Amino acid sequence: MTKVVAFNGSPRPEGNTSLLIRQVLQELEKEGITTELVQVGGKKIRGCTACMKCFENRDKRCVIPDDIVNECIAKMAASDGIILGSPVYFMDVTAEMKALIDRAGFVSMANGGLFRRKAGSAVVSVRRAGAVHTLDSLLHFLLIGGMVVPGLPPIGVGKNIGDVTNDEEGLAWARDTGTNMAWLLSLMKKAGPVPKKGKKC
Repeated sequence: MTKVVAFNGSPRPEGNTSLLIRQVLQELEKEGITTELVQVGGKKIRGCTACMKCFENRDKRCVIPDDIVNECIAKMAASDGIILGSPVYFMDVTAEMKALIDRAGFVSMANGGLFRRKAGSAVVSVRRAGAVHTLDSLLHFLLIGGMVVPGLPPIGVGKNIGDVTNDEEGLAWARDTGTNMAWLLSLMKKAGPVPKKGKKC
């Protein structure tokens, strides 16, 4: 079973970011891919403290135990694809999304690249400015983690909740992202696992 897990960094569970993410997920579901949307924004999530304990323990967990980050890391590791979504807050991702990126990214690196060769994409909702920088922040996590991104992720424009549904180009872009991601996942499934280093093909 192929599965994609998406993380909504907006504190508004039914806001514009969520609406865009759902456009992507609907296209994946049409292709028989199982999806899950995890609410991250608005949750109490601590930032990375650079304690380096994840590199000492190498147990695929962050040492900070009292929030949802380890649950999110486990969902990422168990999935075939990962989607990150955030509105623009002061020209960047939300604080909760930044904390998730930093801590999940560190744990991934500490454990040999937990998310390598997964399909990855992102979604950004914006009122006016800062969309490109916010998208860069999300893409950095995906690319540093060794994930494969099928094209440029969508940006949707809207101020009030629901306004993004009037952005026809943004919605079409989101649907196209879902279609591209489904296509990539089908190819990755056919290709099978990548041989480990040192072993002959």
